[in-house]
Amino acid sequence: MNAYLESVIKHVQEKYATEPEFVQTVEEVLSSLEPVISLHPEYEKADLLSRMVEPERMFTFRVCWEADDGTWHTNTGWRCQFNGAIGPYKGGLRFQKNVYPGIMKFLGFEQVFKNSLTGLPIGGGKGGSDFDPAGKSDAEIMRFCQSFMQALYRYIGPDVDVPAGDMGVGAREIGYLYGEYRRLKGAFENGVITGKGFSYGGSLVRPEATGYGAVYYLENVLKHFGEDIKGKTIACAGFGNVTWGICKKAAQLGAKVVTLSGPDGYIYDPNGVTTEKKIDYLLEMRASGRNRVQDYADNFPGVEFFPGEKPWNVKVDICMPSAMQNDVHLEQAKQIAANGIKYYIEVANMPTTNDALKFLMEQPGIVVAPSKAVNAGGVATSALEMAQNSERLVWTEEEVDKQLHQIMNTIYQMSVDAAETYGLGYNLVAGANIAGFQRVADAMMAQGIF
Repeated sequence: MNAYLESVIKHVQEKYATEPEFVQTVEEVLSSLEPVISLHPEYEKADLLSRMVEPERMFTFRVCWEADDGTWHTNTGWRCQFNGAIGPYKGGLRFQKNVYPGIMKFLGFEQVFKNSLTGLPIGGGKGGSDFDPAGKSDAEIMRFCQSFMQALYRYIGPDVDVPAGDMGVGAREIGYLYGEYRRLKGAFENGVITGKGFSYGGSLVRPEATGYGAVYYLENVLKHFGEDIKGKTIACAGFGNVTWGICKKAAQLGAKVVTLSGPDGYIYDPNGVTTEKKIDYLLEMRASGRNRVQDYADNFPGVEFFPGEKPWNVKVDICMPSAMQNDVHLEQAKQIAANGIKYYIEVANMPTTNDALKFLMEQPGIVVAPSKAVNAGGVATSALEMAQNSERLVWTEEEVDKQLHQIMNTIYQMSVDAAETYGLGYNLVAGANIAGFQRVADAMMAQGIF
């Protein structure tokens, strides 16, 4: 490995040893950049990589909120504004009890390259809190969101930092967050948060966008190998917005998602999540707050439930891990390979551990596509929402979907071209890292060292 690359990776490993998710994603991205760094000695001269792996700024704040029984609770909030070289910081807010600074850094770093791949003028950031919405009443969630925004609002804005939703932050939470921002600012700056409800500045297709975009990317991969998505079987994880969007678009195109998962296990539906009734039921499952995938098996005949297990041992045509980071370990990767699965399409942020990803990429019969490219449709549509807000326009569902489809086609082609340019063949993982890096690197070099 290039000595400069190796020194930066070693520095991150030592400095952030207690933040394994961040270290893992830095290792994965930087290890792909060796041919680029070798041809650009000016990057080392300007110590570009050392600056790129450090957030421009990151802050922590206290969030106090009152429960329905009158007791007070205190959580911690974070916002990581990782890189704004190509536009205002852009990235979601995650409310989950396992959130800590390492999660924020890892997600923010990934967001930088993902947003760059869209070709849109948006930088990368991420935020959230160790608050867990599960089991909380609407009133408790509203009070928490209002308190969270009271601390955050000073540091965001349409041209500064534009948060969105992520795990634990859906339409309800976005509404409460934006309502408090509007109250505090006394202005309808509706470009400051994306994922809003359609009635107050949101974009059509946004809830489905990450899943739709993932399927559009998959279509490009299949086309490269002369195959069609129609008739394909897909293993997914989770049952939130992303998986819901995959199910909808796959069904429209004649494919079928046959697995869903949750904290309690996974289900196998041999007929697929293809009917309107089944797809709509995913929304009911999420709205119930029960967070149980077994409910799906209980409501549809012929569906098996596997408690405490993950769906990666199921024989399908395509695996699309779409729930959470580090969901697929080496053991599951070996099972995927043993099942003869040809297409491994990451959708969630870093759903595969580094050793599992390396193993899958080394298998001659498996095509691997990385999450930073595959799931970029969500943030791309968020940027389209920002554009609609700034122009005071509302685009039709067809127009948004058409632009999303084109963006995903472009992301795929950029990844292919970047890998081929540096002699890496059809390597979608390295190609995405290189294409995303190059645009940010050019902007950082042009703006000087700071």
